[in-house]
Amino acid sequence: MSTQVWQRPFGAVPLPEGGVEFRVWAPNASTVAVRARGADQELEQAGAGVHAGVIDAAPGDDYVFVLDGVQALPDPCSRHQPKGIRGPSRVVDTSRFEIEPGPALSLEELVLYELHVGTFTREGTFDAVIPRLARLRTLGVTAIELMPVAAFPGERGWGYDGIYLSAAHAAYGGPEGLARLVDAAHREGLGVVLDVVYNHVGPGGDALGAFGPYFTDAHETFWGAAIDYSQRAVREWAIGNAELWTHDYKIDGLRLDAVHAIYDDSPVHVLRELRERVDGLVISEMGPEDFRPLEEWGHDAMWLDNLHHELHVLLTGEREGYYGAYGSMEGLVRELTRPSPQRLVVAAQNHDQVGNRAVGDRLPADAHRLALAVILFSLGTPLLFMGEEHDERAPFQYFTDHVDPFIADATREGRRREFAEFASFSGEEVPDPQALETFERSRIAHPDPDPFYAELIRLRRELPRDLEVSAEGRVLTMHRGPATLVADFDARTVELTR
Repeated sequence: MSTQVWQRPFGAVPLPEGGVEFRVWAPNASTVAVRARGADQELEQAGAGVHAGVIDAAPGDDYVFVLDGVQALPDPCSRHQPKGIRGPSRVVDTSRFEIEPGPALSLEELVLYELHVGTFTREGTFDAVIPRLARLRTLGVTAIELMPVAAFPGERGWGYDGIYLSAAHAAYGGPEGLARLVDAAHREGLGVVLDVVYNHVGPGGDALGAFGPYFTDAHETFWGAAIDYSQRAVREWAIGNAELWTHDYKIDGLRLDAVHAIYDDSPVHVLRELRERVDGLVISEMGPEDFRPLEEWGHDAMWLDNLHHELHVLLTGEREGYYGAYGSMEGLVRELTRPSPQRLVVAAQNHDQVGNRAVGDRLPADAHRLALAVILFSLGTPLLFMGEEHDERAPFQYFTDHVDPFIADATREGRRREFAEFASFSGEEVPDPQALETFERSRIAHPDPDPFYAELIRLRRELPRDLEVSAEGRVLTMHRGPATLVADFDARTVELTR
């Protein structure tokens, strides 16, 4: 089969001369039509299960694909789902976006700030983030990292249950809102990193399966059916999405969620091909201590939670679950002295390590101050979770808005079962993820940042990238050039001298 069939993007792409080119992979259907402007127009078969054609349509038009004259479904590569995951897709001309190019991002100077659009502000939109950017830049942040914004069930959620990966979530402001945020961040001198999920899709993903074999039984993931990257079209669905964000939206980097659950036995792994085709930073989240992203796939950096786990256990004494292997000063020193530390994204808190707790509670203020100081003084690439700059006390809880009652009930029950045997949460009532108040409790405030953190971020740029680390008892001492950080884990105090 000629490679030409894969050289044009899937979805609905407005043409300069007028009309819209529609392309969809649908090997499960004999015929595919576009229903737009009150009429069905059949696409031609282009080979390899792809149906394509130019239709009399324009940006702003709503449409669905009609399979075999019967089943009407949204576009698997929809750019906008204004009425949610069960509504029609909408044609978007991303070439019209006016987005200032972003700053050059280097790992040695990168300071990430992870935020959830829905709970970062009272409004919960892309536009509402914009007035907060200048203060983040003053703090010393160099790039914001958005938790996933692809269209997911309902209006509120973490975003990891996205279904239409190329459609910026309508409740946040849709494609135009995201474009405005990226442009504003760039004008403020901030880069934008976007969290993307290529290991599974959320409830409702059976709509994708109606078009073709997106999923495989050969592997399983914790969250749902594994995606079948042995299919060339499925690779293009994912990599094309990455290209959309980095090219059309000028997003400066991608954080790939849970890559240990992306399975591919092809000669060239899909994540290696993604790296070769995408401009900007590629950062992988790898659950276990597995360095394939750096050693085999050519990614720039990866999340490694080991340093977080050592700090957390030393400060809290919690040893249940995956914390059982951590909590020694020797382990802490080992994590702080890993080779090529700039290629490891490290954090005192992140959405997982807060939100995956039963009640989404953050570290106590004194423990957090010590942990974040160690992170910022280290040579790793630091990530702050929204609110850390002022020791935020609001929790970040697990919230959903599933439109399917069965899925909603299963989510509630699964959350209760998950924490039933954890002694550290005994007697605590696990918040109902579907309840609006669970979402509302997770909104952060915006007092002035702590000057201590701003100073530590400033020193990252000024101090030599050499670190000496030692531990005596439960006291950690870190030296960088003329500066010394002493962290006492018994007293929960931290002192910086220069």
